[in-house]
Amino acid sequence: MYKADQMWVAIDCLVFGYDVQEEKLKVLLFKRKVDPFSGQWSLIGGLVNYNEDIYASAERVLKEFTGLEGVFLEQLHTYGKADRDPGGRVISILFWSLIKLDQLFKDTANAHGAKWFDIDELPQMVLDHCQMIENGKEKLRFQAKNAPLGFELLPENFTMPQLLRLYQAIYDQQLDDRNFRKKILSTKLLVKQDFKDKSSSKKGAYFYQFDKEKYQELKKKGYHIEFVLK
Repeated sequence: MYKADQMWVAIDCLVFGYDVQEEKLKVLLFKRKVDPFSGQWSLIGGLVNYNEDIYASAERVLKEFTGLEGVFLEQLHTYGKADRDPGGRVISILFWSLIKLDQLFKDTANAHGAKWFDIDELPQMVLDHCQMIENGKEKLRFQAKNAPLGFELLPENFTMPQLLRLYQAIYDQQLDDRNFRKKILSTKLLVKQDFKDKSSSKKGAYFYQFDKEKYQELKKKGYHIEFVLK
C-alpha cells in the first residue's frame, strides 16, 4: 500500500485596509506564536482542518483574527515550493480580503497581537510572505480598474477627494483630479448625498455613496466598467 509523506495545507490571509486620516494603504500582520519563526511578523493564517473546505478555512482564519464575517474574501495564489517552510512540507493557499479599519474587532485582533502596518513600511516577514504581499498589491491594482473594490475600504459616506487619495495610495502615484472625477462620475455608480464634509474647508466637499444594487445589475447585463484612467 502506498504511503504518502506527511504534508500540511495552510491558509494565509492578506488583509488590506485603508486609513482615511493618514491616507495610507495598510496590511494586517501578527506576531507568529509557534516555531519556527516564533515572535516574528507574519500574515494571519493557520492550518486547514482535515474535514474543512478551503474557503471555509479561510473564513474561519479571518474571523478568528479580526472578528469579521461576510467581508470581501477571495483566493489569490498557491505557494508550494518544497523548501519554503523549514518546519515541514507546507503548501500555503493565499486569500486576500478588504476591510474598513473601523470594522476590525480590536479586542480580537489585540488578543492575537495583530497590528496594521503601512504597505510601504513593512517589518521583516517570515517565509515568502513579502512575496505574497507583492502579489496581493498587483491583484489589488488590477482589480481596482475593473471592479469597485476600493469602495470596500472607505466608509459608507465618502468624499471625492477621499476616493481620489485612496486610488493614489493603491497605485502609488498621483492622478489628475479633474480627469479622475470625470471618469469616476461617468460610471453613474456614485450617489451624491445632500450633506458635506467641512472638516478641511468652509466650502466643504459633498459626500457620496456607492450604488451596489446598480453595479450588480450592470454586471448581470455584461457591462464593462472602468473605474480609473489607464
